[in-house]
Amino acid sequence: MKLFQEFKEFAVKGNMMDMAVGIIIGAAFNKVIDVLVKKVFLPPLSLLTNGVNFQDKRIILKDAVENTEGTIITDEVAIGYGALGEAFLDFIIIGFTIFIVVKFMNRLRKKAQDTKDTTVATPKDIELLSKLTDLMEEQNALLKSKK
Repeated sequence: MKLFQEFKEFAVKGNMMDMAVGIIIGAAFNKVIDVLVKKVFLPPLSLLTNGVNFQDKRIILKDAVENTEGTIITDEVAIGYGALGEAFLDFIIIGFTIFIVVKFMNRLRKKAQDTKDTTVATPKDIELLSKLTDLMEEQNALLKSKK
């Protein structure tokens, strides 16, 4: 029963919804990056390398064995370094994009937490903490002046 209560609190606090939204956006973002790499970055790169398709690049360790009718008996064994390169390019693009987004969000958060900046609304908790800090500094100044 306690486990159910903890789960209910977890779900109500918004953690589960935040995770769900993050996962859904992440899946959609993955599709965008996949298209960006395969349809935007790789074609010009392929053109620069005389039409080389990186997805097909591999080192064949053992050729496929076919019978007389052309049916494959055993598949080829190969190291697909082209697919690895493409996945690495995906990773670099995703990592850089996330870096830019996080940097932008941190800048907005920093601006929002600055109580003296009036261009952005300061969150109530930050505003309250700032007022408390100011009051404590005032009290300390009064106490020092009475000594």
